[in-house]
Amino acid sequence: MHILVVNDDGPPSNQSSPYVHSLIQALQGAGHIVSVVLPHTQRSWIGKAHMVGQTVKPTYYRPGTLHKDDGTTHHRPLPAGSTKQEEWVLVDGTPASCVQIGLYHYFHDRGPIDLVVSGPNYGRNSTAVFSLSSGTLGGALEAAVCKRKAIALSYAFFSMEHPKNPDSAHDPEIIANASKLSIKLIEHLYNNWGEDVDLYTINVPLVEGVESRKVMWTNMLQNYWGPGSCFKEVEDKDGNADDEEQRIRQGEGEEEINGETEEKTVTRHTHKLFKWAPRFTDVYNITPLKANFMHAAAQIEGELKLPLEDIKNLATLSLKPSDTKHIYAVINYEDEYVQPLILAALKSRLPKDSYTLISSISELPEPGAPFLQIGDYESLPFDHVMAHPSMSLVNSYIIRKALIRKHYLSTTAYNWTVKHPSSILSTNIKPSCDFELDYAEFLDDALVEAWELKESFQKNEGKEPNEREWWILKPGMSDRGQGIRLFSTEEELQSIFEEWEAAQPDSDDEDEDEEQDDDISSSNAVKDASAGDDYIMTSHLRHFIAQPYIDPPLLLPGASGAPTKFHIRTYVVAVGSLKIYVYKPMLALFASTPYSPPWTASSSTDLFAHLTNTCLQPSSASSNAYNPVSEFWSIPNSSLPQSTKDSIFTQICETTSELFTAASQTMMIHFQTLPNAFEVYGVDFLVDEKGTAFLLEVNAYPDFQQTGDELRGLVGGLWEDVVRVAVGDFFFGDEVEGKEGEESLILVGEVALGRR
Repeated sequence: MHILVVNDDGPPSNQSSPYVHSLIQALQGAGHIVSVVLPHTQRSWIGKAHMVGQTVKPTYYRPGTLHKDDGTTHHRPLPAGSTKQEEWVLVDGTPASCVQIGLYHYFHDRGPIDLVVSGPNYGRNSTAVFSLSSGTLGGALEAAVCKRKAIALSYAFFSMEHPKNPDSAHDPEIIANASKLSIKLIEHLYNNWGEDVDLYTINVPLVEGVESRKVMWTNMLQNYWGPGSCFKEVEDKDGNADDEEQRIRQGEGEEEINGETEEKTVTRHTHKLFKWAPRFTDVYNITPLKANFMHAAAQIEGELKLPLEDIKNLATLSLKPSDTKHIYAVINYEDEYVQPLILAALKSRLPKDSYTLISSISELPEPGAPFLQIGDYESLPFDHVMAHPSMSLVNSYIIRKALIRKHYLSTTAYNWTVKHPSSILSTNIKPSCDFELDYAEFLDDALVEAWELKESFQKNEGKEPNEREWWILKPGMSDRGQGIRLFSTEEELQSIFEEWEAAQPDSDDEDEDEEQDDDISSSNAVKDASAGDDYIMTSHLRHFIAQPYIDPPLLLPGASGAPTKFHIRTYVVAVGSLKIYVYKPMLALFASTPYSPPWTASSSTDLFAHLTNTCLQPSSASSNAYNPVSEFWSIPNSSLPQSTKDSIFTQICETTSELFTAASQTMMIHFQTLPNAFEVYGVDFLVDEKGTAFLLEVNAYPDFQQTGDELRGLVGGLWEDVVRVAVGDFFFGDEVEGKEGEESLILVGEVALGRR
C-alpha cells in the first residue's frame, strides 16, 4: 500500500513532533511504501486552512536517528537515483497544503497514493473543540475532499509523569508499541472501509501495554469553550519606534489636530496586544453526547475487538463488538503463594477475553469502567469503590472489627445471645473477658469489670493446678498466634505482664492510638519466647482477651502417633450485603508435640503442645519429616468417624452463619458490608472431647501459605469458587457457572441488609 504521511507538528523533534518518525519506520517495516510531506514548522490549531496568496516553498529533510534531533534540512533534493538516503518533503504551508502537494506534485514514480495518514498528533483529538481546530484532522479532511481514504491519528496522554518513567510521553518502548497498534488498525480499517466513510480518526493512549488494550468505537463528543476569550491581553512593552518619535515630537499629553495643538483626549480604542491563551479546563468538561459531524452508517459503537491473546502477533482484527461484558482487573495480593492461584482462577472461571489485567486504577479507560481489584487492604481504592458502586468490586469490606478483633468478637457474640439465648453462639463460643492494660502494676484496676475472671481466680484458690480452671490470654490486636499465654491465677497473669514489661525497649509511642482502623503496624516489638524468633507488637499490649481453656480437647494421632491437639481452619467467604459461604474443604492444623495438659507445662511459654498455629511451630516442624497441616476430610475414619466429621461441619456452618448475621445486625458500626465488596476469612474452630466445635477467632487476609505445597489445590479451588460467586455474579451474572455437581462452597446464610 502506498501511504502519504502528513502532520501538523512538523519534522521529527523531541520537543514538538516526537512520534512521526516512529510511525513512518513502523509502516515501512510492515512493507508499505511511505511518502512524507510535512509542514516545515509547528502548525497546530490551524484546521484545514490554506495560506491564500502565499507561494509555498519546499525544502528537503533527511531523517536521522530515531528519537534524536539529528535530521538535516536541505534546499535542494537528492540527485535522481539516490536510493540509500531517505528524503522527505517539508513545505512552509499548512497540513492541508501538505496533502495537496503530496497528492498531486510529488511521488508519481511510486504509483497512486492509496491512503493518507495525518499524524500522529502530539496529544489527543477526542472532542469537538479539538477536532474542529486540529491541523491533524484538517489534513485528513483535505484528503477526504480530494476523494482519498484518510485516517487522522493522535497519540493521547493524560500526564507527562509516570511512576517508572518521568517522561512517559517520550518513552521509546511505549511509542513503538503505539505505532505497532496504529499500523494494525490502519491496515484493518483500510481493508474494511465503510461504504459511506470518508475518514476515520484514531486516538491511541500512550500507556504501558497499549498493544493489549481493548479498542473501542466511539462518537465525537460535543463540548464548548467556557465564557470569555481564548486570548489574553498583554502590554506592548517594545512599542514602535516611529510611534514613539511622533509622541516625543508632539509633546507629552498633546497631539496635533488640523495643525493645532490640543490636550490629548481618550482615543477610540485602547492600543493593546493579544496572546493565544485558551483555558483547556473549560473544554475538558464534556457536555452530554451529541454528534457534531454526520456519522457514517457504519459500526460506531462497542469494541473493535482484538480476537487473539497476543496482540503483538496480530495479523487481522475483527470489527465485531464483544459479546460479553469486559472488566479491568488489578490483582496485587502481595503473596507469592496465592497470587498465581487468583490469576489462574480468573482465567478458569471468567468468560474468555472478558477481562484485561492492568497495574493500577489510573489505567482505566474511564472512571466508570468495570473494575475489579484484589489486593492487600491498604492498596484498595475505597473512594473509587464508593463512587462507582455498580461498576467496581474489591476483596475487602472497609470496616469489620466486629469479627476480626478478638475483644470485638466476644462482644458480638454476647450481644447476639442476649437477644437470642437459643443461638448456637451461646454454646459454641466460650464466654470471654476483655480488659485494657498499659502497665503490670495496674492489673487489679484493669480486672475490676472482668468479673468472670475474678470469680474464676477465687474458685481456683487453694486448688492444685490440675483442679483449676485454666485460661488462655491473647493480645486483642495480635495475629499469627503472637503473645498467647496460659494462666490460672492472678499471680500467674501478673507475672506474664511483668515479663513483657521488662522485655520492652524504651518507647515514646505509649500514647499511640491503637485504633488505626483494621490494620496496625508498629516498629517496637517484644520478643515472644513461645515463638522462638516471633515478636509481639507493643501497640498490641493494650487490649487483652482471656478465654477459658478448652480442656480436654479432641486429640488425634500426630506426627509420632501420639494424641495431639489440633484446630480446624475454615475458609469463609462473605459476599455483598450479605451472603455467607463456607468452603467445605477444611484444614486440620496440628501442634508440633504430643498433647499435655496446661498444668504440666514447665513455664508459661512452654506452649508447643497447645499452639496449633503453623506460624509458631519450631523449625523441625516445617521440615519434610513433619507436615502440621492435613485436609480435614482426609483424616482416617478410624481416627475420626465420618459421623463426627459431619457433625463438626454442621456446627461450623451454623456458627458461621449466626456470627456474621450477629455482626451485621447488632454491630453495624464495627461491621459494615458493601454490596460491591467481598472478603475471604480464615475462621478457626477447636473441637473438644465431646465433639463440640468452639469458635476461636476470625482472621482477615488469612495466611494461605500455611496450607503448603501439597494442599495448594485446596486454596486454588477456593479462589475459583470465590471468582464464581463474587466476581462472576457481580459482573457477568448467569454467564459464569459452576462445575456440574459442585458443592465446595456452601451458602450457609443470607442477610438482606438493604445496603446500596
